[in-house]
Amino acid sequence: MNDSTHTSLNSAPDRPRAALRRFALAITILNLLGHTYLGFEQSWAQPLAALATTYSLETLLEWIDSRVQHRPARFAGGGLMNKVDFLLSAHITGLACAMLLFANDRLEPIMFASAVAIGSKAILRVPAGRGSRHVFNPSNFGITTTLLCFPWVGIAPPYHFTENLDDIGDWLLPAVIVLSGTFLNARFTGRLPLIGCWLLGFCVQAVLRHLLLGAFLGGAFMPMTGVAFILYTFYMVTDPATTPGTLRGQCIFGFSVAAVYGMLMTLHIVFGLFFALTIVCAGRGLLMTADARLKSLRSAISTSSYAVVSAAREHPLSVHAPDTLAEAIVKALSRRS
Repeated sequence: MNDSTHTSLNSAPDRPRAALRRFALAITILNLLGHTYLGFEQSWAQPLAALATTYSLETLLEWIDSRVQHRPARFAGGGLMNKVDFLLSAHITGLACAMLLFANDRLEPIMFASAVAIGSKAILRVPAGRGSRHVFNPSNFGITTTLLCFPWVGIAPPYHFTENLDDIGDWLLPAVIVLSGTFLNARFTGRLPLIGCWLLGFCVQAVLRHLLLGAFLGGAFMPMTGVAFILYTFYMVTDPATTPGTLRGQCIFGFSVAAVYGMLMTLHIVFGLFFALTIVCAGRGLLMTADARLKSLRSAISTSSYAVVSAAREHPLSVHAPDTLAEAIVKALSRRS
């Protein structure tokens, strides 16, 4: 249920699949280094529990959907690599939730976030072409929902990404993430304009809060110095499945996330990065739904108008008053549904 066409992964374009593989490899390496050397505060059990949740739920939902749609499951056939590719999205989601949330030694909130993230892809969908697509970034939506449902759960402390690094390492790790993220987004997702607009928008909102509201300028820019912000910029806000593909759309999306973040900071709402992305994705989903409904209505009106005119031309005396345009539209919409 990662796409609206439900085609086999073997027939999917190589570019999205290659991007998923590299994103999955990058987040796996970061988690392994984090738990063995960098200083991640979470236990090993938490990413393992998250992966068990995302793997099992992704497989279950795909099996249910394949039975409902009377089609082969996407993980069926194709050998081992097809099954691995099928689980790549769930793999990234599970590790992101486990890496970015801090729930002390509890497993339940991490599993809850992972389940919500996978479930959102199957439930919270909007019309797209002849099918539908999920509108929320899965891991961000799971994290946001968990922060709202469990007030005692927070975001992983920023220092744990570089806790055990020296002065050189403090610069080297962010540099590696920036370079790898730039390469992946330039080569595979095409979301560099979105990144640029998001960063520019973030700087603008920081300056505006300083000039208009007296916020400390250094503090307004401070989040940009953290590894979590860099990961968010290059690996979360750029999700190609839930962001626009056009240059104009990417710019609007990036500036919108920055603007909503600035408003949340003005209202003293914490975890603004995650809430801002969720709010913008929700707004985009509502616009996509409204646009699809308007297109369907225009198509129904056009079809109904043509049918009424044709009937009037063929049988000018048989077009009775009850067969009004409005009734014809209602009949056309009923047939389409």
